[in-house]
Amino acid sequence: MATVLEVDGVRIYPLENAKRHHTERYELIHEAQNPSVILRRGQEFELLVKFRERGFDPSKDIVRLIFTFGANPSPVKGTRAVSSVTGRMDYSKDLQEWDVRLLKTDQVSVRLEVRSPPDSPVGEWNFEIETKSKVDRRSPASLYKFPSKFYLLFNPWAKDDHVYMEDKHLLDEYVVNDVGKIWVGPYGTSRGREWVFGQFDDCVLPACMVMLDRAAGAGTLKRGDPIAVTRAISRIVNSNDEDVSVAGVIHGRWDGEYKDGTAPAAWTGSVAILEEYLTTGKEVKYGQCWVFAGVVTTVCRALGIPSRVVSNLVSAHDANSSLTVDRYYDLNNEELDYDPTNWEGEDSIWNYHVWNDVWMARPDLPLGYGGWQAIDATPQETSLGFFQCGPASLEAIKCGAVGFSYDVPFLLASVNADLFRWKEDPESDRGYTKISSNKYHIGRVIFTKAPWLFDPNGDKDREDITNQYKAEEGSATERLALMNAVRGVERAKRFYELPSISREELEFELVDLDKVNIGESFNVVVNINNKSNSVKTVKAILSAASVYYTGIKAHLIKKASGDFQVQPKSKELLKLTVKPEDYLDKLVEYCNMKIYALATVTDTNETWGEEDDFQIIKPKLDIKVSESLPVNQPTVVKFSFTNPLKITLTKCQFKYEGPGVTKNKTIPYRDIRAGELVVLEHRFTPMRAGAQKLVATFSSTELLDITGAASIDVYDDTEE
Repeated sequence: MATVLEVDGVRIYPLENAKRHHTERYELIHEAQNPSVILRRGQEFELLVKFRERGFDPSKDIVRLIFTFGANPSPVKGTRAVSSVTGRMDYSKDLQEWDVRLLKTDQVSVRLEVRSPPDSPVGEWNFEIETKSKVDRRSPASLYKFPSKFYLLFNPWAKDDHVYMEDKHLLDEYVVNDVGKIWVGPYGTSRGREWVFGQFDDCVLPACMVMLDRAAGAGTLKRGDPIAVTRAISRIVNSNDEDVSVAGVIHGRWDGEYKDGTAPAAWTGSVAILEEYLTTGKEVKYGQCWVFAGVVTTVCRALGIPSRVVSNLVSAHDANSSLTVDRYYDLNNEELDYDPTNWEGEDSIWNYHVWNDVWMARPDLPLGYGGWQAIDATPQETSLGFFQCGPASLEAIKCGAVGFSYDVPFLLASVNADLFRWKEDPESDRGYTKISSNKYHIGRVIFTKAPWLFDPNGDKDREDITNQYKAEEGSATERLALMNAVRGVERAKRFYELPSISREELEFELVDLDKVNIGESFNVVVNINNKSNSVKTVKAILSAASVYYTGIKAHLIKKASGDFQVQPKSKELLKLTVKPEDYLDKLVEYCNMKIYALATVTDTNETWGEEDDFQIIKPKLDIKVSESLPVNQPTVVKFSFTNPLKITLTKCQFKYEGPGVTKNKTIPYRDIRAGELVVLEHRFTPMRAGAQKLVATFSSTELLDITGAASIDVYDDTEE
């Protein structure tokens, strides 16, 4: 009989442990040949150790379980742990250490339960078992290496984990739900765009490991800290930093030129993006803010960090840290296409901007600043030299605590900056005089998907979370929070201390546009009310332009200007009519439009300006499929829409996917004639029983962003 006990094999029960650890939906666990072990930190898991020739005897044998993480593992760093198996059937160490207890023993095996610390580094761990003899200490030790690494994830179900969420029902949405909505489009015409997060797909966790290994700030020492990990995720999901040797996941592009990649609007979800990144090791072309946010949600949920997608309608990009968005006009009321006072870049207003909230404690901040934290992977401004943003406490944003980490001023400005307008003034020391300020324009409303709901045909699943980011607009509390922030930012003080020219005698109103379907005319309308007892001469400019959703002007569509008189105590209406032939050939992707109005009272130099964004509405992609389908049985889905343009669509393709329904499919399609009704049928085989969702897009060179979704019930007809 051997002196030193030798390990014959180890079984870690992938599926049994997965059910206890809420990881049973990961596809890697269900692989037939080599199922992966996926566990959550701070929670017990069971394993069986089988020995050769004889069983474990605590009086004769030393058995140590060794867990290591990353390069150069060390107990001091928390990346190497050794736990000895004894005859004890209870734990002997505190929660901050790896520990093991004996559950059962027989002639040639022991069944053990292991507990990992709740702050363990997240990622792939190695596992070994060292055995020695207590009787003959000169005998060499025997070492067994478990043949594969196992995944250890964050644990939002464990109260000692910093990502713990007390309301566990919400985890069904913020960790487990693999299909969601992202609200896109301007204020007034926004819509929930379906997105497949697909965090349980077999390519996602391996892709996450590659990302974290490449991301600065996510080394092994930081891998257990959700603050450091989510900040690193906000950096590595984009690939716009200058260090091209470390490829991030997605390259951002906003100019409409996507011939060497995939148009952002053509993606149906994150899985195809992460699969390409994992396979090639290179950046994926292309993404925009909502694509970045969709991928961030996938990565965070896959790692066990509660996450939601956040859409801010009318979002400020504060390029000079003034907590303002500034518009400049010359003496003739023409808007300047640059900021003459800011060499750091030009402020802009995005029709909408999408980022993420992640849930965690913030032990680095005072009490009360944990919970939802904003992170933004869209490369806008650098933070400490990299395109990264957050995590910023929503409570800090709401109360104007700009001194707290990370990037609170930038995110506060995104949702609550004031819009200032400046007009050229030769007599001013600045060269410009502030002519108006608008405290209501930025951050009109902030949306996310409501927990547990999914509406494939409308927006009943939309949740307004504006009050989590700021108090009611214009209220004393909201103004106090903004001024608190201004006091903490030197440049902001200089902007806010300058008064605006008051307007008392004339009132102006730019009428917001309702829904405009593609091919319809629309009007730019300004109402003027002269409250004075004298005639007023007004110089006005009305215009309409197509814009990218980042607020950058693409094409001037129509413009009119002139001088006219407004009689005492009377009202006037200015109107500019824009017809389809004016705008159809000048639309850019997503069909976003901006209307502008600027007016000056000539005798007082009182100046007013306003703008409004809206979207020309395109048709949805109609999806017809049986609402109830048998699992593993072929079925047919039918897609249809009508080409709304008067031109032929070229380089057409459909994409569709659904977790548990079908992997991502791309279907090239022929050219589509002007006004043609398109019908495409395609066959797929549902893979998993249960309530499932199907998400699809159509794209072409001339027309993008045609989307649709359907809910289906897949049943197992073999069950009795």
